Amino acid sequence: MRHGKAVQKLSRPKSHREAMLSNMATSILEHIQIRTTLAKAREVKRWTDYLITLGKRGDLNSRRSAFGIVKNRKLVKKLFDEIAPNFKNRQGGYTSVLKLGYRQGDRAKMAVVQLLMEKPRVEKKKGEKHEKEKKKEKGRSEEKDKGNK
Repeated sequence: MRHGKAVQKLSRPKSHREAMLSNMATSILEHIQIRTTLAKAREVKRWTDYLITLGKRGDLNSRRSAFGIVKNRKLVKKLFDEIAPNFKNRQGGYTSVLKLGYRQGDRAKMAVVQLLMEKPRVEKKKGEKHEKEKKKEKGRSEEKDKGNK
């Protein structure tokens, strides 16, 4: 019985499985999202979350551990300097797995794994209105002008 076994074997030997998941985690960090099967998506989510946690730590040992997985110096630098700081206020859950349906050829369950990058918030100053509010007011004033003529 497989009680307490956390690793998904994915029908591959250990070396192949680790290489595949390492490459997929690298692709997620590079392209922000990837499309794969559901089982692989769930497993690569763990690896990517671990890499971002290393990036948040930011020390030399974390960089070396991340390089052991990613194996690309530029991407490790991007992880530590650009990606990880976006998640400084988030306590885990840096990626999401969205189900897509079934692949046409073999009916395998497909999913998208993506980083939950937060959009930068634009803070309004007091008295300043958002663009949508400005457009609404502009449209209302034009309607009043047409009605007065």
